[in-house]
Amino acid sequence: MDRAISTIEWLAAIFVGIVALNIFVAVVLRKFFDTSIPDAYDFGRMLLGILIFWGIAATSYRGGHITVDLVWTAASPRMKRVIDVFATLVLLFVVAVQTIMLFDKVRGTYVDNVQTYDLNIPTWPFYAVAWTGDVCAVLLIAIRTYRLIFHPEQLEELHAEQKADE
Repeated sequence: MDRAISTIEWLAAIFVGIVALNIFVAVVLRKFFDTSIPDAYDFGRMLLGILIFWGIAATSYRGGHITVDLVWTAASPRMKRVIDVFATLVLLFVVAVQTIMLFDKVRGTYVDNVQTYDLNIPTWPFYAVAWTGDVCAVLLIAIRTYRLIFHPEQLEELHAEQKADE
């Protein structure tokens, strides 16, 4: 399971690199060579969407997303666990609904044969890759929820490793 989680995190990191490379090359070509990559805007927009959904997957399991811990810090250890389980269940519900809606978008772009402006490349594969990241987020949040309820010591070890890396 940890290997799958690590692979998902690496894929998210790779998408960060691809987005940065796309932006860098587009800027250099525009600034120094007065030309541009065909569909650079469309690629950048779709790659950013992919990055966001894979980023959700990567941060959701580790708990690396933005949180407000004012109440949590003042709570007892038992109450902290209740808050964590509740928050993770809410996150699981929201991301699951988001995944269902994003699948509808993938299907819609496929059926409508939506294409990029310059090269007429179908856009649905980009949406499908983003949707796959969202599916991974649902799976990782479900794993986090399971571990939070039944094996909280595994997540405590994960947090200890993260603190040591900082």
